[in-house]
Amino acid sequence: MLGRRAALLGLSHLATFGAGIAGGIYLLPILTAPPAPEPAALDAAAAEARYRASLDRNHPGSDALHWGEGEVFISPRRIVHRGRLAPGPDYRFYLTPELVANKASFAGIKPRSVQVGEVKSFNGFILDIPPQIEIDAYTSLLIWCEAFSQFITAARYR
Repeated sequence: MLGRRAALLGLSHLATFGAGIAGGIYLLPILTAPPAPEPAALDAAAAEARYRASLDRNHPGSDALHWGEGEVFISPRRIVHRGRLAPGPDYRFYLTPELVANKASFAGIKPRSVQVGEVKSFNGFILDIPPQIEIDAYTSLLIWCEAFSQFITAARYR
């Protein structure tokens, strides 16, 4: 009886520890995220856009915990997102040569894609595009969780 009780106690502590770790992984990016840019800054940067794409929360590769919605504006100098992303760690913004539908399809084209930068805000962001990246060389965009190799969302911009 004592051995069974100790095993149950150990299991309950292990489950609580696991839940704490999972909660921390989910909450830490939310707690440490910088504030989203002001709407006026988003509007001004979006006005320079050459391309526009819509992010759909119900994208086939997204799920209840990994999604994005809103609009993305792409100019030769900046990428602007007006909308929301499901919070998570280590998000990266990629330009891809074709539209990515899910995690498996990104694996096949990741070497031909270019990482523009880190996404740290979940309620809109502005990313500067490095000068060596030519936006016309790509057709689509992808937001990806690098730490867990997890698809978040994607869209075609041209």
